[in-house]
Amino acid sequence: MNPVKPKTQSELDGMRLAGSLAAEVLEMIAPQVVAGMTTGEIDRICHDHIVSVQKATPAPLNYKGFPKSICTSVNEVICHGIPSDSKKLRGGDIINIDVTVIKDGWHGDTSIMLGVGDVAPHADRLMRVTQECLYQALALIQPGATLGDLGAVIQNHAEANYYSVVREYCGHGIGQVFHEEPQVLHYGRAGTGLRLEPGMTFTVEPMINAGKRYTKLNARDGWTVTTRDGRLSAQWEHTIAVTESGCEVFTRRRDEALPF
Repeated sequence: MNPVKPKTQSELDGMRLAGSLAAEVLEMIAPQVVAGMTTGEIDRICHDHIVSVQKATPAPLNYKGFPKSICTSVNEVICHGIPSDSKKLRGGDIINIDVTVIKDGWHGDTSIMLGVGDVAPHADRLMRVTQECLYQALALIQPGATLGDLGAVIQNHAEANYYSVVREYCGHGIGQVFHEEPQVLHYGRAGTGLRLEPGMTFTVEPMINAGKRYTKLNARDGWTVTTRDGRLSAQWEHTIAVTESGCEVFTRRRDEALPF
């Protein structure tokens, strides 16, 4: 028996709203991110928008003790970077902003990469290839496909570009619970793993390193994950539902042209 229960139409409606709100937060914050700004400021702007404008809840705040409302992961930080008033952005930085909104009990989880000012070509390329990894995986989603299909296409595209895929952190089922089954690995073998059915909802969020795949957890804060070799890392994330013919991207931004 399949351990992952597909969502009903009304449940998908709830997720569609939460996803659109998460996307809206990123649309709102992206043009405001400039050199000299702190990640603490970014967090406050997003928090206020979610709470005051959207009348929603930022899922990360106090989740397993996480102290802020969003994650901000700069340069060699892979994921779960904690916003701080002491972390000032500089021209040439790359930053992942990861937002999860809870609305009427449903979660929408999404992230983007932004370059701060003029970014080096190698950093720009890493961000672009990582987004391509996400899109190539989303393009494969349909009933009968497997999670291994998604992992394989991400891994193949990353490694063909001489990058590596982070193994320790992955996508996840999502709904009324922030993280539920299944685990969505960003590497693997085509044709293996869970077979997809309409109504399944999960995130795809490849973390791709410019150097080696190995990670390091900050023992002091218990959250921040960096590349062990200090090289750059990038990540893009969407929340999706499997449909009868493909997938619906709940967290698609209005200016985002999906290439599939």
